[in-house]
Amino acid sequence: MESIVELKEVTKVIKGRTIIDQISFRVNKGEVFGFLGPNGAGKTTTIRMIVGLMGITSGDITIGGYSIKSQFEEAVGHIGAIVENPEMYKFLTGYQNLVHYARMSKGISKDKIAETVELVGLSERIHDKVKTYSLGMRQRLGLAQCLLHDPAVLILDEPTNGLDPAGIREIRDYVRLLAREKNMAVIVSSHLLSEMEMMCDRIGIIQDGRLVDVQRVNEFVHEGTEVTYELEVIPAEKAMILLTVHHPNLKANHSRNGLTVELSKEEIPNLVKLLVADDISIFGIKEVGKTLEDRFLEVTSEKEVALRG
Repeated sequence: MESIVELKEVTKVIKGRTIIDQISFRVNKGEVFGFLGPNGAGKTTTIRMIVGLMGITSGDITIGGYSIKSQFEEAVGHIGAIVENPEMYKFLTGYQNLVHYARMSKGISKDKIAETVELVGLSERIHDKVKTYSLGMRQRLGLAQCLLHDPAVLILDEPTNGLDPAGIREIRDYVRLLAREKNMAVIVSSHLLSEMEMMCDRIGIIQDGRLVDVQRVNEFVHEGTEVTYELEVIPAEKAMILLTVHHPNLKANHSRNGLTVELSKEEIPNLVKLLVADDISIFGIKEVGKTLEDRFLEVTSEKEVALRG
């Protein structure tokens, strides 16, 4: 795939403290790239450097082959971004806001405005004043504003903040549509990991200003040979003691229906024999898939332990 955004050993130092430490990654055309990390990890700082709102101490960022440091106008011309919340003139209509914004860029016609309004699903309300819009509608108007000049890269920092489930789903669907239909690269930062799992093709995890990992979502979530299985057993307490004695290295926990155990598929038959031989009733065994949230917490907690060590 063709990359459109590239960070090359980007570092940010503020008052002698290294906030971002030699981050490097690429984002490709037509993909949704999720940028994840705990609070204070450096996500928003990195995004601010990508869009030119904050200077780079060392390294470089290129957008469409243009350096954000030495070719600023050419680089940012490829970007549409919402960093935190979109700001609008609430006393104007949605359409008047877009016309006002369109004057700042060359070649944006009335047809282009109408096409963008339809794309984000605001045709019926675009001539109403923004002060009457819901938060979800303001987010969609912000998206329209970002898309007027046909950017190659769309950057959304916490785009679903404060939205209800329907609004969150709308934003997710629009993001996927833009990547698929417009071949646009989309960089999304969010705390809603379940949404990121459904929205993103790849994810990058940042912690303490360092890039921990970049992987495809499916590969990251299912990494490793061991799978978590839920065992519906009675008595569960007796089963837990048995596993602790005979398989002390297995990761076992109590669940609502019995136990959850991390093991490979090949180990299941022997585990069943062990439980049955000790008069433990087994009513079911099912695989419990890990989520992006599960893997994210695993990776960040492992990294935290390593840093402390």
